[in-house]
Amino acid sequence: MNEYLIRFVEDMKKKELSNNTVEAYKRDIKKFSDFLVKREENTINVDMISIMAYVQTLKKEGRANSSIIRNLVSLRSFYKYLIKNGKISENPLIDFEVPKNKRNLPEILTVDEVDRFLTAPDCSTSKGVRDKAMLELMYATGIKVSELLNLTIFDVNIKLAYIKCKGTKNKERIIPIGSYAVNCLNEYLEIRQNINLNNSNLLFFNLRGEKMTRQGFWKLVKNYAKEININKKINSYTLRHSFAVHLLQNGADMKSVQELLGHNSIATTQIYSGISKQSKIVDVYKNAHPRA
Repeated sequence: MNEYLIRFVEDMKKKELSNNTVEAYKRDIKKFSDFLVKREENTINVDMISIMAYVQTLKKEGRANSSIIRNLVSLRSFYKYLIKNGKISENPLIDFEVPKNKRNLPEILTVDEVDRFLTAPDCSTSKGVRDKAMLELMYATGIKVSELLNLTIFDVNIKLAYIKCKGTKNKERIIPIGSYAVNCLNEYLEIRQNINLNNSNLLFFNLRGEKMTRQGFWKLVKNYAKEININKKINSYTLRHSFAVHLLQNGADMKSVQELLGHNSIATTQIYSGISKQSKIVDVYKNAHPRA
């Protein structure tokens, strides 16, 4: 398996898939490989029974439906690669029915909750100034966590109020930033050199001057949400989701929001339209019903 996996990973990298995607595929296939070793089975001779047994193992481990689906997608791609390179003649997952994933609607903050969340950092400290700039920029642009953490000082144009962001397959998009984010970035850039211990070109980094991890950013978000007692499931993408819904609620068209978010398909963006409509109905009811 190791030899095949190494070649498969190299093939994915040639397709310019993101590092996160490549690592996810690699982890999924390695986990399946470990499963086969315990069963004393060979990668090449896997059949549908092996796949069914693996899915049952994942379920017993308490894996979420979305995680199981991702594992199966990874394996399907891996076996397609083996067929393409003449190692096997038939994909063992060809007739296996992948379970349907019920997509949960993302949690959205109200405008008031966003205001409270963005004022949580203590701007009397360098950490607080940095955190405030990061959170304001994420809400101003709707960029992903990975995109935020990969920004360099050369990607920001304060004078013209925009950032350059590289998304999937290094596809670049230009995103405007509002006055709040511009002001916070200006304040951050004034103190940035004081915490830039490694002379990094990254726009943001941790307090050791190193690149911040996704886990580090998630911890930051979680702590601020706890501070202000927001009773919602907050994650690293909550500001991105809120950005999209608030734009649609205020009249932005779907195509523009799609381009700002960097979605390849407008179908991905349309999930926010449903949330926006639900929120509007609730607001109309509260404003119009005598006993709301």
